[in-house]
Amino acid sequence: MTDILFTGARLLDPASGLDAPGDLLVRDGLILDHGANLGRPDGAEIVDATGLCLLPGLIDLRADTGEPGHEHRETIASAAAAAAAGGITTLCALPDTDPALDDPALVQFVLRRGEATGSLTLLPYGAATKGCEGREIAEYGLLKEAGAIAFTDGRRAIASARTMRLALSYARAFGSFVVQHPEEPSLAAGGAATEGELATRLGLPGITPAAEAIMVARDIALARITRGHVHFAHVSTAAALDLIRAAKAEGLAVTCDTAPPYFDLNETAIGDWRTYAKLSPPLRPEADRLAVAAALRDGTIDAIASDHQPRDADDKRLPFAQAEAGGAGLATLLGVTLARVHAGDLPLLTALDLLTARPARLLGLPAGTLAKGAPADLVLLDLERGWQVRDGQLPGKAQNSPFDGRALEGRVTGTWKAGRRVFG
Repeated sequence: MTDILFTGARLLDPASGLDAPGDLLVRDGLILDHGANLGRPDGAEIVDATGLCLLPGLIDLRADTGEPGHEHRETIASAAAAAAAGGITTLCALPDTDPALDDPALVQFVLRRGEATGSLTLLPYGAATKGCEGREIAEYGLLKEAGAIAFTDGRRAIASARTMRLALSYARAFGSFVVQHPEEPSLAAGGAATEGELATRLGLPGITPAAEAIMVARDIALARITRGHVHFAHVSTAAALDLIRAAKAEGLAVTCDTAPPYFDLNETAIGDWRTYAKLSPPLRPEADRLAVAAALRDGTIDAIASDHQPRDADDKRLPFAQAEAGGAGLATLLGVTLARVHAGDLPLLTALDLLTARPARLLGLPAGTLAKGAPADLVLLDLERGWQVRDGQLPGKAQNSPFDGRALEGRVTGTWKAGRRVFG
């Protein structure tokens, strides 16, 4: 494999706090060295990165790849293309597919399909319960041996406290953790938007924000009992974040992520029944959006995930209450996160840390860093380049972006996976 020398870049490595001009040398798919004036090895491919940022490939904790069972919405190959365009080189795939990833052979199938893309490390979650139906615990040992990165029922909350207690205990026994969709199902059933004045005015059935905090409080109590590790996905309310902050201060094994809609949009984005902004959990009032942004700054939130939920036109072209919840997020993950940087809400390295080094540490991966010897999963970023999110022009199959029409600054100009260019 030919050496690659990136020259004149602004090197950004949140894992080490590096933010400095320099060069970076890749050899045999690994980062060999970086710094000022590295020299030019004979035969090396030169990539002129003058005026651009070079950072580790993004690690996305949560995405639906559509496969198996929903290939009309997205496939692993199309998701990989969208991920590469968005600078994502490692992606964790949800298991609530059809069939669910509750069998070691299905986990291995997804792993192989990911390898076949050549552009993405695809890490499947194992189903926390058989069929992701919330009743009977899946075979965690066999699933982990097959390659499952952790355990979750995806978009479905594990409703039974007894089942969740068992899940946390079993996951702990295998050195893993459980990812929960924090929404008490009986309070959320039939709802379409956050309960309140806007939902009432639009005539939409509401979901109380307390549904999130109630589930978070219950599972923190179960983590205390079991000493297991619970991770809360797409946290969206101030009340839930306060509980998580307190649990961390207590020293419990509690972590969480959020997704760009919950710190960039509020409930007014559903406008006049705009179904592209119908998400699960639903968009919240402005006070909750501000609380999520504050939790990104103070370290309460451990990662920003795309929460990519592909839907086709038939899923969305329905009355709001009947339309499917979910938004495409792979191509916009970095750009919308950078909007908080440009707005002055987040330091650049803090924002990138939430997309690279911190999720890598959570998963125990060697990626997410520019350290010597690390995989050469790299992103070249024009931090100031403007672009607009447009339905029908996004990479991948899924076009159902809640950010449709949003102007962003910060565009990926190149993505490398293990030293091989896969985008740009």
